[in-house]
Amino acid sequence: MAGITLSELRDKIDAVDRELLELISARARYAQQVAEVKTEAGATDFYRPEREAQVLRAIMARNPGPLGDEEVARLFREIMSACLALEKPITVAYLGPEGTFTQEAALKHFGHSAVTEPMAAIDEVFREVSAGAASYGVVPVENSTEGVVNHTLDSFIDSSLKICGEVELRIHHNFLIGPNTDPAKITRVYSHPQSLAQCRKWLDAHYPKIERVPVSSNAEAAKMVRGEWNSAAIAGDMAVQRYGLTKLREKIEDRPDNATRFLVIGRDLVPPSGDDKTSIIVSVKNEPGALYNILEPLRAHNVDMTRLETRPSAAGKWTYLFFIDFKGHHGDPRVVAALEALKPRVSDLKLLGSYPRAVL
Repeated sequence: MAGITLSELRDKIDAVDRELLELISARARYAQQVAEVKTEAGATDFYRPEREAQVLRAIMARNPGPLGDEEVARLFREIMSACLALEKPITVAYLGPEGTFTQEAALKHFGHSAVTEPMAAIDEVFREVSAGAASYGVVPVENSTEGVVNHTLDSFIDSSLKICGEVELRIHHNFLIGPNTDPAKITRVYSHPQSLAQCRKWLDAHYPKIERVPVSSNAEAAKMVRGEWNSAAIAGDMAVQRYGLTKLREKIEDRPDNATRFLVIGRDLVPPSGDDKTSIIVSVKNEPGALYNILEPLRAHNVDMTRLETRPSAAGKWTYLFFIDFKGHHGDPRVVAALEALKPRVSDLKLLGSYPRAVL
């Protein structure tokens, strides 16, 4: 850049940094005032999923570059997280242990100022949120390669919790070893069964003879190899940092578009954000035309279905539950009409919640 020296450019950056600091501090003070107003009004819920989604969408829409939209949104996500912590720190339960993709999803959605608490099982995440010990929970629901997480779907059946957000996370797997392992003497690899399946072709090509040992989570696999001499783990970047492992190879997943969708669960329904999804469970008997009876009201009222899963019902033999996601908020007129038309056609209908579509 002609006509300007490196020293002058650094002075300009320093000036911008000072201005940024003043503006961030001003935003934080406004957040404190918001907390005071809410407290005076008797409010107890300081986190508003629909409001945060609206802010992030607006930031991305106004972004002039050169930073990409998602990069800018992630920066603002962290600023909003820190400001919210001034109002009231959010406690988020997630499927642990530390270093899992679910923890990564929780931090992606709530920011690093949230307090994340690992749980040993998905149903424990539900119990923690139901009891009020955690403000929200994050659980996996489906993977683009391996499909649905049935434990999560089953946990919704008898729970009063609502879905109040979703997170989409690109899944990258690494081949990791601990400080005591000789890369030439690896005899086994630990990982979650889904991760072993997602890296099957890579393992066949590079380590066809080593034992593949399924464990409860990738983070557990990373923890195990930390102290072993001839083993490896397949896990993500958070596990690398948390357990001090070395990457022998990164991004070893067979499909580069491998992604997992996570749900954020809470105790209350979420107001509309302007770009929402709704999830429901319906119960039907196994009879001719049952699936058509479910789908026809959605088609008739122009409701766009995005996912359909079925599970056997514990209510009786040959009775089935359908988990359905579709675009729109449960308060939208066309969604209201579709659900009203659907109710007489099914044994039971349960609204799991309406929530902002994933922004990041």
